[in-house]
Amino acid sequence: MEPGAQTPVERQFAVEQFYYNEAAMLDSRNYAEWFKLFAEDIHYWMPVRRTMTSNELAKEFTQPGSIAFFDDDYTALGARVRKLETGYAWAEDPPSRQRHIVTNVRVVRDDDDELEVESNFHLYRTRLNSEEDNWLGMRRDVLRKVDGSYKIANRKIFLDQTVVLSRNLSNFF
Repeated sequence: MEPGAQTPVERQFAVEQFYYNEAAMLDSRNYAEWFKLFAEDIHYWMPVRRTMTSNELAKEFTQPGSIAFFDDDYTALGARVRKLETGYAWAEDPPSRQRHIVTNVRVVRDDDDELEVESNFHLYRTRLNSEEDNWLGMRRDVLRKVDGSYKIANRKIFLDQTVVLSRNLSNFF
């Protein structure tokens, strides 16, 4: 069924299935297929979170154009994927074992061509014999309706942590 012809319940189910399939691709290290989920005008952005007083919460996250953990376009994101596929990415040799958990999926805007979707995530990663990392946060995506499915046209990733304790950020959210 075409995304535009769906009832709200069908649309919710389709969006959730899209995210669950995305998580499965990442967990199985199928990065080439995962990369196909993105539109060519993607902006994949994860700002830095800072601890602020209650009267300065509007400044809690860095703004576009300033420091960010990720600020990737299609070319940069593709380069990261290709590097992992070479087998020579030192931060991922041996490869991490990871689990992406996606929950609280909410379609907050739906127009004829795009959806704005918010979801919560928990990304668990273990490397080597004892390294463990946990990232929790929220994503705000723009999903574009394309050929009976969706493409991710914009992804904003907001971590709950203000300090990232992991040795690297070689994974995808």
